[in-house]
Amino acid sequence: MNTDFPRIITLLRKERNISQKQAAADLGVSQALLSHYEKGIRECGLEFLVKTADYYNVSCDYLLGRCAEPMGKPENASQNVPESGQDKLTAPQNMLINSEKLIFSLMNSLEDAALEKSVRGYLSLAVYRIFRVIYSANPKNDRRFFTVDSPGADGFTSAAMELKKAQTENAAKNGAMQNVQITTNSISEDHPEYASALLNQIKSCEDCVNTAMNSAEE
Repeated sequence: MNTDFPRIITLLRKERNISQKQAAADLGVSQALLSHYEKGIRECGLEFLVKTADYYNVSCDYLLGRCAEPMGKPENASQNVPESGQDKLTAPQNMLINSEKLIFSLMNSLEDAALEKSVRGYLSLAVYRIFRVIYSANPKNDRRFFTVDSPGADGFTSAAMELKKAQTENAAKNGAMQNVQITTNSISEDHPEYASALLNQIKSCEDCVNTAMNSAEE
């Protein structure tokens, strides 16, 4: 049974503030049957899948969790093309960079200095941490490149990242972010140039996390 379909049709209905009773009537099924679909108790047929896709104006692939874009755009559809002289990045690399651009675009629109600073600090530490890993792969690279001693560097960097994460959570819950409702529609409408990147980045990361969780359970 597809586990993404129940989650996605429920999310779409709630994002659009449509009651289950109204959605069931519009889709030509009983509320009880729609409830079963949304809870994953029963699987729908192809006709209902297509009708639901038309109703919410999304693709069937999106409803089934096969793509992150509501309209089924490919992952690299909205990636920026490098200008002349710039390093040529792959689609997944651009996806990551544009996801960060969307986050900063959202931060800037809120004009919340504390939130922006903590988010920027967390991402900066992530770059620093992974660069140390890459740099340290070659034992010939001079360890004096960094001022923080190697033995405790990763642990203290991890601690610093957790602190920035806590500061971000505090700033988000007590600042302008608490009044911002984020939906797939708002992401696509407010940040059209980066929306595809973020949505696909989320899907990619959740696939990775689910794989790790399933491996841990085996």
